[in-house]
Amino acid sequence: MDVVDVPCAVRIEVMQVTRLLVLAIALGAGIVAALLAVKMSNREPPPPVVVATPTEAPRLDTVDVLVAARDIQTGTRLIAGDLAWQAFPKSGVVEAYVIRAARPKAAEEWVGMVARAPFLTGEPVREQRLMRAERGFMSVILTPGMRAAAVEVKAAGTAGGFILPNDHVDVILTRAAPKGGAGANDAYVSDTILTNIRVLAVDQQVSESKGEASMLVKDTVTLELTPHQAETMAQSQQLGVVSLALRALRDHEGPVVDEPEAAAGGSVKMVRYGVSSTVNMRR
Repeated sequence: MDVVDVPCAVRIEVMQVTRLLVLAIALGAGIVAALLAVKMSNREPPPPVVVATPTEAPRLDTVDVLVAARDIQTGTRLIAGDLAWQAFPKSGVVEAYVIRAARPKAAEEWVGMVARAPFLTGEPVREQRLMRAERGFMSVILTPGMRAAAVEVKAAGTAGGFILPNDHVDVILTRAAPKGGAGANDAYVSDTILTNIRVLAVDQQVSESKGEASMLVKDTVTLELTPHQAETMAQSQQLGVVSLALRALRDHEGPVVDEPEAAAGGSVKMVRYGVSSTVNMRR
């Protein structure tokens, strides 16, 4: 072999080695691709997406209950359309409610009855809070055993006109000062003769009108009294001027205190400046 041919032979061998390396790399890439393809073909498909269908809410078991179709004030005489039937959940119905299945004609039968207590729109109507009255409603709203007595007053004697029906008041008697007693220099003395008295009506108003101003001039206030208190009130009006003092709402819970001994004895005992004085009230 000629010396000149040696580099050519070396080049040929290098080229052959390079070709073998390229073929090996290509073969390896092909094998890897084939393995990946087989692996992907054997993969399990993703689970199907389950769309939840909305379920219907359970239906409540309801019954028709008789309710007020509008606001009904104390002393209102019911007319057609004041009462209506409304669906109530059966689980929330109490025995006092009027159910259509038991009394289907109650709304018509109760026309003309008088409300002894107020009802709000949609409030279930109970028969115990109604009464059938042919003449008037003052006797209907009276508590059993009590009396309705009218007192003549002016706006200045009714807490500036703010006293309204169903309020509670104290009754104050202002009269000429007794002669010879303590405080004789005063021309008049005032004493509280009745306490925690319920107001039935102011003039002819037996319920507070919705949205109406309350500071009105009134001439007559009707009070709910026991028989003895009614006698004391009638006699006090002859002795002097009667005024009313409005009590707080929480005071309504207190019981009405009767004074049988004072009334039966025909006198009212009053204390001023620590000295007792008795005003005779002859029948």
